[in-house]
Amino acid sequence: MTDSDVQPRSSPAQIKGWCPGAWQPMAASDGLVVRVRPPGGRLSQAQAYGVAELAQRCASSWLELTNRANLQLRGVDAAGHALLLDGLRELDLLDRDAAAEARRNVQVQPLWTEGDTTQTLALHLGEWLARADAPALPPKFGFTVDTGAVPCLRGAYADIRLERHAQGVLVYADGAAAGGVFAPEEAPAQALALARWFLAAGGAPEGRGRMAALLTRCDLPAAWQQVPVPAAVGKALEPGPQPGGTLVGLAFGLMQVGTLAALADGGALRLTPWRSVYVEGEAPLPKFSELITDKNDARLRIAACTGAPHCQQAWAPTRDLALALAPLVPSGQMLHVSGCAKGCAHPKMATTVVATPRGYDFIRHGTAACAPDHRGLALLALELLLKNKTFHAPRL
Repeated sequence: MTDSDVQPRSSPAQIKGWCPGAWQPMAASDGLVVRVRPPGGRLSQAQAYGVAELAQRCASSWLELTNRANLQLRGVDAAGHALLLDGLRELDLLDRDAAAEARRNVQVQPLWTEGDTTQTLALHLGEWLARADAPALPPKFGFTVDTGAVPCLRGAYADIRLERHAQGVLVYADGAAAGGVFAPEEAPAQALALARWFLAAGGAPEGRGRMAALLTRCDLPAAWQQVPVPAAVGKALEPGPQPGGTLVGLAFGLMQVGTLAALADGGALRLTPWRSVYVEGEAPLPKFSELITDKNDARLRIAACTGAPHCQQAWAPTRDLALALAPLVPSGQMLHVSGCAKGCAHPKMATTVVATPRGYDFIRHGTAACAPDHRGLALLALELLLKNKTFHAPRL
């Protein structure tokens, strides 16, 4: 990659305010982006094989895992979109309509066991959200079902969180210090009741808004401030053996179609918000270069968006640069390379590099939208800066 890879663009980056789905794909330079949201975050072996086959027929040979634990197909031709929808419907991976799909944003802690509270809650919550009478929530409004022994999804994007409690399930608003405890069978309905309060309190003006932002200007009802949210939490799971299976990381969440099918040979797959896959069972993993099984792999310390030329918003390619800079990132830290100021790949604080029309901006500790510490760097200057600067941003 050279300095000339930073390309002029006619307009600034535009924030879409919504995520693609299957019914409502997003247009990109390489075709339509179609996002699949597996119920409960799990693909059976048959579903994984089916998605791989559909991708071979209708999309790019590369698949993407998102930071909302979804699976994304790129490069879908508009003429083949209907065929893709038919295939997803046959695999039971298509919601009734676009509205139901948009509401069903549920992330699930991956280390559940068959028939436990987590699996049941996640599926029932998804069913409630897909109902016609479910609240019309903003497109990015989401839920976590994090009812393992210790919560591990506190860093995942969500507005309402469900966690294990000694007396049942703790349901609380993101950003709140307390919530309510309910029996497991009542928790999905209570989560929707909290979502309806969010709307009634004015949390989504013009159809957009997040729970944590609402709580900065509006107090929760007393009913949702009964039980403190525990401070102790688990961290994001790292690649390697896990109870009942193996967690496999993927640089930038990318895997080839054949890799998805090969992973499914070992067992059903659970998608995570850490752009990794939990493979059920004890079968040996396939040997593919994009799979990360070592928690110390430098590729786990970088994040990058699609970048140019596939994203119309990006000023430059991103992923090759991130891979080249990865060896400079100390263990436990994170480097984010963004094609524009939106910062889609990692909208959190980190050491951040942003492509611009005049070169690369460097943000020592912030998001892609923050004011840079250095502006308009050439690649050599950027590399020297990273070599000589101490990383202080915690990995998130």
